[in-house]
Amino acid sequence: MQTNFTPEQLRDPELREANTILRSCVHCGMCTATCPTFVELGDELDSPRGRIYLIKDMLENGRPATELEARHVDRCLSCLSCMTTCPAGVNYMHLVDHARRHIEETYDRPMPERLLRRMLAMILPYPARFRPAMRLAGLVRGLAGLIPGQSMTAKRLRAMLKLAPKTLPPAQPLGSLYPAEGARRGRVALLAGCAQQVLDPEINAATIRLLTRMGVEVVVPPSTGCCGALTHHMGLHDPAMAAARANILAWDAAGLDAVVVNTSGCGTTVKDYGFMFREAPEAAAAARISAMAMDISEALDKFGYAPSRPAPGITVAYHSACSLQHGQKITALPKQLLQKAGFTVKEPLEGHLCCGSAGTYNIMQPEIADRLRSRKLSNINRLGASVLVAGNIGCLTQLGGEALPTVHTVQMLDWMAGGPKPTAL
Repeated sequence: MQTNFTPEQLRDPELREANTILRSCVHCGMCTATCPTFVELGDELDSPRGRIYLIKDMLENGRPATELEARHVDRCLSCLSCMTTCPAGVNYMHLVDHARRHIEETYDRPMPERLLRRMLAMILPYPARFRPAMRLAGLVRGLAGLIPGQSMTAKRLRAMLKLAPKTLPPAQPLGSLYPAEGARRGRVALLAGCAQQVLDPEINAATIRLLTRMGVEVVVPPSTGCCGALTHHMGLHDPAMAAARANILAWDAAGLDAVVVNTSGCGTTVKDYGFMFREAPEAAAAARISAMAMDISEALDKFGYAPSRPAPGITVAYHSACSLQHGQKITALPKQLLQKAGFTVKEPLEGHLCCGSAGTYNIMQPEIADRLRSRKLSNINRLGASVLVAGNIGCLTQLGGEALPTVHTVQMLDWMAGGPKPTAL
């Protein structure tokens, strides 16, 4: 793709990177076939190729974003299915992240939308704030149908209440050090996450049990917190960088063999810290952290996961989170581990399409998210499985609430290696 940035514009490292990405696009359109929003809506501007043209025009002309760019970029899930499909290797993730920041900094959103986005950014990344917010939402979720109107604000508020669980599991405060059982084979940090600590703290507990039984010491530095993904994907650059910086500095000083992430949406961002901080004083430390970041499936494979219980005779429907299969290019490993643990693994048709979770997407774009959820569940329900398994809390929340129980991959693997049976089963 031909670009027309001026030499002065190209002195900006962000625009220089955008120019490189744009020039790699051959506008072949193969991305449209696997883009969930284009598949659902059929609008070229809701495809990666269409968004690339919008972003190019906006950035080249150095102008503020308009409602048009905001609407179509906001509809992007950042599922990155296009990057798996693209024959030219276009790094759409970095381009759309840049566009989100530009839109956030130059576009004046309607007041209700600004307030909702600010509220989400102030609550979701902080477990101590998120837990009471979820308790309150759980109490009033039955009133969602009483919110009047068909405005986008009304739809978003109804979606937010609908997503709130009726009850929350008890809190499980995390310690800072979990010693290895037997001879120590490694030392890793666990990204404890933010929403996951509230919605399903047993995921972290299962991760720690499993790793320590395998001889791995697990640390959770108190100064670490949200990975920054949520605010990063909202275009809130400074809060995202501050959250990431705190993690980088804490982990880089901890003498680690790996940083283990059991929420794949977070893992994709942590593995991108090197790029995010490439022009920052923390560049070298960020690159080190990105290089040692691992999804929990990679860590279990590295340290030699082995089940200790007989095969349970259970068929699982494995949902491959977009952030895992497209963002981190991890496709076979979780399924292989589940099979090694004795489960029969089945995958749904259209496994490459997003379930509609995508961070805050199922709140901010509820209609599209609902359509994608229904499409995904329709394919999953055809499998005849007993449980839906995934490696990302967002997907588990989005696809939960139906007849099929939802369980994190690590909980199933922990069970077969001596841990408790997942409560959902």
